[in-house]
Amino acid sequence: MSALHTKTISELSSLLAAGEASSVELTADVIAAIDAGDARIGSYVEMNKKQALISATAADARRAAGENLPLLGIPIGAKDLLNVKGQGNRCASKLLDGYTSPYTATSVARLEEQGAVILGRMNMDEFAMGGSNENSAIQPCRNPWDTTRVPGGSSGGSAAAVAADLAVATLGSDTGGSIRQPAAFCGCVGLKPTYGMVSRFGLTAFASSLDQIGPLTKTVADTATVLQAISGHDPKDSTSLKVDVPDYSQALKTDVKGMRIGVPTDYFSEGLDADVETAVRAALATYESMGAELVDVSLPHSKYAIAAYYVIATAEASANLARFDGVRYGARVDGDNPVGLVKGTRAAGFGPEVKRRIILGTYVLSSGYYDAYYIKAQKVRGLIRKDFDEAFEKCDVIAGPCTPTPAFPIGEKSDDPLQMYLGDMYTVPANLAGICGMSLPCGFSSGGMPIGLQLMGPSFGESALLHAGHAFEQATEFHRARPATSTEAS
Repeated sequence: MSALHTKTISELSSLLAAGEASSVELTADVIAAIDAGDARIGSYVEMNKKQALISATAADARRAAGENLPLLGIPIGAKDLLNVKGQGNRCASKLLDGYTSPYTATSVARLEEQGAVILGRMNMDEFAMGGSNENSAIQPCRNPWDTTRVPGGSSGGSAAAVAADLAVATLGSDTGGSIRQPAAFCGCVGLKPTYGMVSRFGLTAFASSLDQIGPLTKTVADTATVLQAISGHDPKDSTSLKVDVPDYSQALKTDVKGMRIGVPTDYFSEGLDADVETAVRAALATYESMGAELVDVSLPHSKYAIAAYYVIATAEASANLARFDGVRYGARVDGDNPVGLVKGTRAAGFGPEVKRRIILGTYVLSSGYYDAYYIKAQKVRGLIRKDFDEAFEKCDVIAGPCTPTPAFPIGEKSDDPLQMYLGDMYTVPANLAGICGMSLPCGFSSGGMPIGLQLMGPSFGESALLHAGHAFEQATEFHRARPATSTEAS
């Protein structure tokens, strides 16, 4: 096994363009790393080795014909809720056993158009419902920095694979922090785009007004490359926005003099781990030493975000998951009548967390409770959006903690859903507001676990996030660290 799989997109693109490596060699090297290391991590739920090597061969032929796209021949993994024609799309659930997708998600199709090699399906919490990846019905996923700890969720497999050098980059989805939180726990870069910037066509929906697809990578520059490829209007998605996509590579600057960085005072309060606060405040001091201006901002309604989120998200989940009934596709438990079939299928196919959220969502949408809960939650959502609008009048980006703690031990919060939900207290507000957010490594806990700095920008503020993130990354060394379980470190 060579060291190709440990390199970034930027490094590999240069090697491939110079003819110093081929996509077939690179893809074979990544597959070898997966074969050697994923048994202890569990980041993949399905591999497509034969098709990956076919795609790599095609990428090499395209390059030989004169093409030189940034992602041409680069192996990338897709979260197990993104449809890829001819592949399974189980959403890490028993309910979709045996389902084969008849079409490809726009985000994946855009990567394939660039010549990217789709490696396989990444582990996740069932139907993207969870913050630890413990809800996967297929297999557990572990944090490569400490395999007794969770990788985060719901895009846990996507983050763990990047951190352990088992994928050059991956796609995840973020409904309430499901890209940023596992990126923080695993020590990689994860970006949730502005709602509507990336097509959701082909994404198995959890909460349609909150879900967004985004990249997980080893560096901010790599994030810019993947984001460039997947962004832009898609007529197949009615929520896709008709806006110009900037050249994100132009945002990768190191000079932050004069940049106004908002510090959300409400985020430094009870419940924030001391190691996380120390690392984040050190990151803010780094920005200040580089010439950025720190500005205190207030997001007072963020304290209601978790409550509002778990009304809105579960209500939408209740509607979206109604299609999984055992009649048309996936697993099926026959009954004496149609009602018995649906009941039996959903009882056997859905896991406990999915059932919990469907029941809660159905309750808040029911007669007599719709106004009391759902409408009130939507009003809170409006107030949270207003807080961000006012804050961004004073600053260019907001910087604060991504998670209240580092990655926690497997099983620690399994029996306490509320504590699990509170782990998303800093990420959920961005989803409710529809703005963009990114996590990048900013330090380590006393126990050696990665800590993530969250940057949030206004709608269509991805360039500002990439600018601030790249500048911090170039001024520090945190992104270069690798877990002992990676093949590079071992």
